[in-house]
Amino acid sequence: MERNTWRTSSRSGSNGQCVEVRDRGTGVDVRDSKAPDAGVLSFAPAAWAAFISSAKQPR
Repeated sequence: MERNTWRTSSRSGSNGQCVEVRDRGTGVDVRDSKAPDAGVLSFAPAAWAAFISSAKQPR
């Protein structure tokens, strides 16, 4: 992931119901693409890596 650049998943549809993420190097930020000025959630790199790993696990 390129640092300090907001991006959406390549699997996002064109319906505008997405979240955006950016890697700051010291953490990962997440925001609502429909309301980018409404706030940001910030995660430590280890917490984000654990979330992604869990999300990729088969259910």
